[in-house]
Amino acid sequence: MAEAPHATQTLTDEVIARLDGCTDARFKEVMTSLVRHVHDFVRSVDLTGEEWMNTIQFLTATGQACNDKRQEFILLSDTLGVSMLVVALAQARASADASGATPATEATVQGPYYWAGAPERPLGYDIGESVPGEPTLYTGRVTDTEGRPLADARLDVWSGDGDGVYDMQVEGSDQMLARGVFRTDAQGRFWLWSIRPSFYPIPMDGPVGAMIERMGRDPNRPGHIHMIVSADGHVPVTTHLFVADSPYIESDIVFGVRESLIVPFEQHPPGTAADGREMDQPYWSAHYDFRLAPARTA
Repeated sequence: MAEAPHATQTLTDEVIARLDGCTDARFKEVMTSLVRHVHDFVRSVDLTGEEWMNTIQFLTATGQACNDKRQEFILLSDTLGVSMLVVALAQARASADASGATPATEATVQGPYYWAGAPERPLGYDIGESVPGEPTLYTGRVTDTEGRPLADARLDVWSGDGDGVYDMQVEGSDQMLARGVFRTDAQGRFWLWSIRPSFYPIPMDGPVGAMIERMGRDPNRPGHIHMIVSADGHVPVTTHLFVADSPYIESDIVFGVRESLIVPFEQHPPGTAADGREMDQPYWSAHYDFRLAPARTA
């Protein structure tokens, strides 16, 4: 009589068979693949009970570290490269049938510090006025992939301050700082003031920080400013502009750097800025043109 297959080989199929009653085809597909990959992982590393319990405790602690201003699970996803992979796949799907003279601006991770509801500001407004940092004029255009300007395109902008600290990290404060929403003019142009962003470490006081330390990885992100750029009839893009000479540009902890998003920042002496603002201190400028792909039509 043939020996019965060991449970380590048959259990995966048993679990997947329990999904036969699932009527949501996509959910069934995802869960089937998840079960198969998790089981294969457990077998491939010969995971011990103690190691699995440590994993459960780590995930529990990750959830306990979350609150209305901190999302430790996003941090976990970011630092394992999962967020960036999901972003890349989403942009590829959305733009699969787009054709143009130039590719759309690359997307990157949103990060854990996005705060919906930033106030709309006029072009030229300084969102960095109330935070430490070196003043910087950001200019550019929003166009489609054929280079046609997109009027009234929306730019939702945010960053940390010149020390790399976001408003959401300030204990006891609920004030939005270094954030604003801007609209392009009839020629698709935008200009706004903020600060020159600095590199900073991710929060290291939680379970994800402990994981990064154990991995022996550097916890820093290079200097960057966030923007969600959107326009009617086009695929929105969540992206960053990275400071070209920032430390850690080659080792971003969340794998978000793309060569096309690295921007030179030019320093200027006091005087009249390109938008006509009189500056009594040195300042910086950065220029970038965003390109949006046309959205799919039904």
